[in-house]
Amino acid sequence: MGKKLESNFKNMVAVLFVVTLVISGAVGYVYSLTEKPMEEVKKQKQVDAIKAVIPTAFNNDPFTDSWKVSVSGSADEYAYLYTAKAPDSIEIYPAKMNGKLVGTAVKSFSDKGFGGKVWVMVGFLPNGDINNYSVLEHKETPGLGTGMTDWFTKNGPGSIIGMNPQTKELKVSKDGGDIDAITAATISSRAFLQAVNSASDAIADSADASSGATTTNN
Repeated sequence: MGKKLESNFKNMVAVLFVVTLVISGAVGYVYSLTEKPMEEVKKQKQVDAIKAVIPTAFNNDPFTDSWKVSVSGSADEYAYLYTAKAPDSIEIYPAKMNGKLVGTAVKSFSDKGFGGKVWVMVGFLPNGDINNYSVLEHKETPGLGTGMTDWFTKNGPGSIIGMNPQTKELKVSKDGGDIDAITAATISSRAFLQAVNSASDAIADSADASSGATTTNN
């Protein structure tokens, strides 16, 4: 009797092992089929965002000419380390027409949103003025923090278009700045502006430390 139970147990373990291998293989196969299309969709989304924030047409490949800036330090005072690989990095995409810089798109973030990280694509003119922006990802409260999509645009109540964060840091009026915060969403507004300020700082710092920046294909 004891041998029969042992035999059944071994058989069960063997069957479970085979089933696990089959399932793992199937999952891996499905992932291999969907990985590339998902990456293409992600890249296309960023390409569209770059086009939306750059002021004019360009004929270079911003992804080929891009570089990443690793962010470390406190949430309020980021330190920028130039590297090709960084977990939470600011990505800089220069847009050029016949070799001449016409604008720069920067994928930036803040980890101080009400619901976590806020990711934005900010477009700058060559002189550092903000041309436009696009909110890429966030987990802010619907109807409140989500208002950042339109609030800071050219015709929005807290427009930042045309401002230069290198001339004056962008802050909400509650913190002594000139920007009207989103109604009932001051935390989300602060996070958004922090991401924009960080984007501007990354460009400025890269100009000062260009020899340390690493261009990387994405």
